[in-house]
Amino acid sequence: MRLWAGHSTHFLRDTTHNQIAEKLATAFFSYYRYKPSPSEMNAWRNSLRAVADVFREAALDDHGVMLEYQLPQSSKRLDCLVSGRDGTGDDRAVIIELKQWERCHDPVGDKVVTFVGRADREVLHPSAQVGQYQLYLQDTHTAFYEGERPIRLDACAYLHNYFPVDEDVLFAAPFQAILERCPVFTADDVERLSRHLGERLDGGEGLDVLRRIEESKYRPSKKLMDHVAATIKEKPQWVLLDEQLVVFEKVLACARDAFHNRRKNVLIVKGGPGTGKSVIAINLMAALLRDQYNAQYATGSRAFTETLRAIVGTRGTPQFGYFNGYQNAEPDAVDVLICDESHRIRESSYSRFIPKAKRTMRPQIDELLTVAKTAVFLLDDHQVVRPGEIGSVAYLRQAATDAGYRLHEYELETQFRCAGSEGFVAWVENTLGIRRTANVLWDPQDAFDFRIMATPAEVEDAIRAKATEGASARMTAGFCWKWSKPLDGGSLVRDVAIGDYRRPWNAKPGAKRLARGIPRASLWATDPGGIDQVGCIYTAQGFEFDYAGVVFGADLVYDFEQQEWVGHSERSHDAIVKRSKGRFTDLVKNTYRVLLTRGLKGCYVCFVDRDSERFVRSRVESNRHEAGA
Repeated sequence: MRLWAGHSTHFLRDTTHNQIAEKLATAFFSYYRYKPSPSEMNAWRNSLRAVADVFREAALDDHGVMLEYQLPQSSKRLDCLVSGRDGTGDDRAVIIELKQWERCHDPVGDKVVTFVGRADREVLHPSAQVGQYQLYLQDTHTAFYEGERPIRLDACAYLHNYFPVDEDVLFAAPFQAILERCPVFTADDVERLSRHLGERLDGGEGLDVLRRIEESKYRPSKKLMDHVAATIKEKPQWVLLDEQLVVFEKVLACARDAFHNRRKNVLIVKGGPGTGKSVIAINLMAALLRDQYNAQYATGSRAFTETLRAIVGTRGTPQFGYFNGYQNAEPDAVDVLICDESHRIRESSYSRFIPKAKRTMRPQIDELLTVAKTAVFLLDDHQVVRPGEIGSVAYLRQAATDAGYRLHEYELETQFRCAGSEGFVAWVENTLGIRRTANVLWDPQDAFDFRIMATPAEVEDAIRAKATEGASARMTAGFCWKWSKPLDGGSLVRDVAIGDYRRPWNAKPGAKRLARGIPRASLWATDPGGIDQVGCIYTAQGFEFDYAGVVFGADLVYDFEQQEWVGHSERSHDAIVKRSKGRFTDLVKNTYRVLLTRGLKGCYVCFVDRDSERFVRSRVESNRHEAGA
């Protein structure tokens, strides 16, 4: 999808007559069904006028121009792409990323801080950003990798309001390598940028090249699939055992069936915490990509998806996305769509922040089933922790049946978490009143190290001691304290306050800027700095640690008179769950079930409410393993 495409002379005419932004706005509304923001309109006017001046200087009068091109299977849009042939007759294209920046500072890694969106924000260096777009197209768009003479693609950035100062961080030494591949041009570089474009596109005939781009298809290249498959295979912890292999082989068989016989398949794989659902998903990605199937991995968790993207690297990110990323995808565009944490599937792909006028009524499950030839749903019915999450075995079964797809169901039972103790998960579920099991009492002789401690400080001390020994360990808590934005310097407010204990939550997902050593929310579970913050359900769900510390808040307390758990929404700071009315108690039970079962080897917990602590202690056979014993 693109908002405008045509001959370079038409682009120059529309810009000169001040019509280009209006034409983009019309196309934008036609596609998205709502109007672009005034700031986006102004950006189009200002940036495209600057680009037009460069095109005139470079005499690009027989070229193709594409504006606001949406990358396949992504919400990202390229600002401008210009196409043509070089002096040898080869097809060429250049991506131009446009910025209205005036200054930047504080470089860290591949990021800088600049004023954008009415605030100073940490953003990718322009060369890094446009370099990702270039690699994305080269890896996923057939025009740029298929055939004897694929289109040669270059990328650059044009900061038309930016006048560099001496020793400007934009051109600092750490960025030199990426600047060489994807140069940045500033306000006084019109001649240099014109020459850069002219050297690559001086043969003209750009409409033919543009047509070739628009007519080609989205499909991951062999190089990309080999890269992701090889990266995953380097991780020895992702090994399949027992019934995991049965599911694995069935998915491969369904992929072959759907690909060769054009029969749609849906597989539903149910399993509790630690039964290896994600291990199956990751191994499937490696095997399917190695066999040249277009496999994609989707979740509803930003933290989990971003962690996987960090593991496979920038190049592998196109294959790892979100449930809400298939709204505009073509039918059967993905050979196998692996939907992990499918209990987080929502009614639709639009969040509560999207105005009603911009929403459609299409169910999210319909988007997922439509885009995939084979869809694999891995889920746990008892991990629904927000009212908008509707994924369940029954819901998915009904959707697949209504669509007429071949349905296969499996249940994983072998426990790979909690030291292999199926009994601990069953005991947690029974103790929280989620479901009745035979595990009424916990036996401290079990290999899984479960302890009830008196204070959060004791829990944290134990967690830090394990981390010092080389184990992975994190503190988590129920959502019973407010979650503040970072302070001006990027440090975090110590919101989790219990007596003398004061700790910050992990950073908010939308944090603009963080102090050194504080990981982004999406990387809290894996970054070493995460041990200094308390994780909430939304950053902990989907991950596992050797040892999990849990602060059990007062939003769920045990009432001895009623002999049941009672939810207290007035003590919760989760605004969405608080509005769930009759579902609040069940959702909070599921929350603590998730937090208590994150540990591979042990779980240490303290209770804010003493009656709750007393009840849980009564479900432990002996106090021998409790704190201080």
